[in-house]
Amino acid sequence: MANDGTRATTRKRKVPGARRPELRLPPLEPYGGGLEADGDYDGLELSGLDLTGQSGEGSRFLDCALRECVLDGARLTNARLLDSLLSGVRGVGTDLAGAQLRDVEVVEARLGGTQLHGAVLERVVVRGGKIDYLNLRSAKLKDVVFEGCVLSEPDFGGAALERVEFVDCALTGADFTGARLRDVDLRGAQRLEIARGVESLAGAVISSPQLFDLAPVLAAQLGVRVEES
Repeated sequence: MANDGTRATTRKRKVPGARRPELRLPPLEPYGGGLEADGDYDGLELSGLDLTGQSGEGSRFLDCALRECVLDGARLTNARLLDSLLSGVRGVGTDLAGAQLRDVEVVEARLGGTQLHGAVLERVVVRGGKIDYLNLRSAKLKDVVFEGCVLSEPDFGGAALERVEFVDCALTGADFTGARLRDVDLRGAQRLEIARGVESLAGAVISSPQLFDLAPVLAAQLGVRVEES
């Protein structure tokens, strides 16, 4: 009979799930103005605003909702988004480098070239929508869920990911070069394509079919040549 130590080593380790934000917005006050650097936005609803090219560097958004806003070229570097909702936002080149997102939901966003390098994301859900060329280089992601969305060529290079889940989403052309992963669950990704950095997937869990799909990339990384006999 196997002793307790043997049984312990053969037991499957459960992957800890991400802690999701519990967003409960208070009654919000409509806001029709623009962005200002180092602005303080508290309990406001920004709805249908065109914020193209506006500067909100270092601003704080607390208990806010941004709905159907245009964020083309908006500069929000080092901004703090706390207990807030971004719904239906769209834009190209939105700059959130160094930003902090905590207890945030991003719903049905249509974004391209969003800069989040060096950002910190904690208890964040990205649900639905499509984000192209998302730059998360050297970012820190903890308790983050990508659910039902399309991520095209996201860059996780040098990022730290802990308790990150990909659920019913498409992840294509991803770059994980130099990333550090801990309890990252990729099994729910409906489509998984790793362009670079497959050697950095230690700390992630994938399904058997995904392993089969990634076999050519893994073989190339190991220098294994696969030929028909």
